[in-house]
Amino acid sequence: MGHAVATEENGRDMQGTVLYGPGDIRFERRDDPEILNPTDAIIRLPATCICGSDLWPYRGLQPIKEPTPMGHEYCGFVEEVGSAVKSVKPGQFVVGSFATSDNTCPHCRYGYQSSCVQREFMLRAQAPFLRVPLADGTLVATPDGAPGDGLVPSLLACSDVLGTGWFAADAANVKPGATVVIVGDGAVGLLGVLSARQMGAERIIAMSRHAARQKLAREFGATDIVTERGDEGVARINEMTKGVGADSVLECVGTQESMMQAIQAARPGGSVSYVGVPHGVELKGQQLFYTHVHLHGGPAPVRRYLPQLIDLVINGKINPGKVFDLVLPLDRVAEGYKAMDERRAIKTLLRVN
Repeated sequence: MGHAVATEENGRDMQGTVLYGPGDIRFERRDDPEILNPTDAIIRLPATCICGSDLWPYRGLQPIKEPTPMGHEYCGFVEEVGSAVKSVKPGQFVVGSFATSDNTCPHCRYGYQSSCVQREFMLRAQAPFLRVPLADGTLVATPDGAPGDGLVPSLLACSDVLGTGWFAADAANVKPGATVVIVGDGAVGLLGVLSARQMGAERIIAMSRHAARQKLAREFGATDIVTERGDEGVARINEMTKGVGADSVLECVGTQESMMQAIQAARPGGSVSYVGVPHGVELKGQQLFYTHVHLHGGPAPVRRYLPQLIDLVINGKINPGKVFDLVLPLDRVAEGYKAMDERRAIKTLLRVN
């Protein structure tokens, strides 16, 4: 038996977001989430959002075989827990990762919870309620009870885009005084700027062609903006660093051009992180061999950073929620996808109530 907060006749008449095909997002009736395993929790989401990675299947660049529930970023109130759950309880406000983890397996203990042996990638978060497997190892409760509504966007960002931006900076070995380049001006890239600033980087070069994104990059701590891309962008970085290259480069897109741009912008012995989901990226061994560049990336182990990120948000040290520049009610989710697809929005926040 699980432990539950009572709902009206335990029925929610829930609707959620489903992708049927390229450009075809629908908000429709879905089965209410239920406790399936003793380690599950059900949470109620005050808000959810659309991720840049959701645009790959939306654009048809990542084919789907059947209608697919969408959404993997979440925070909210625990409604119900399975009988084995010990670390969270009904009524608490929690933040979780887009990848579930038991937080006890060897990979988790090394800090790579997104490679947990029991990992599941979350879906179905663009809805009012969500089942979270492996609740004890995946969810982190906020201290001192529920946060105010004003903190919800920033806590929601911790679930993926901030955690991923933070991993990008960490994996690229950003150190105090470093020169850092960020390739990609989406939400992850912008929060990579914020993360690099928090880690003490002295010079932070954001590569962006979009005025609104450039402005936010500067708010988050960018010292320079480069508008050139590809070989021209590399040449500009080379010029700005007097022929040396950057200590750390964060690749936050996932294309062949962005990856090569990142590798070529790093100095010999520098570090490149890659957190954009790769699409069509191929590296030539000999070309890579002579760069002397460290490469590290993959799905961000957000759970590793959650306690620290939640603390920074709660204490007002960072405001990653600024990446949400479009706010819509959840039932208008299709508009949110369209706005992000057309680059009219950096990131869409979907209010459940």
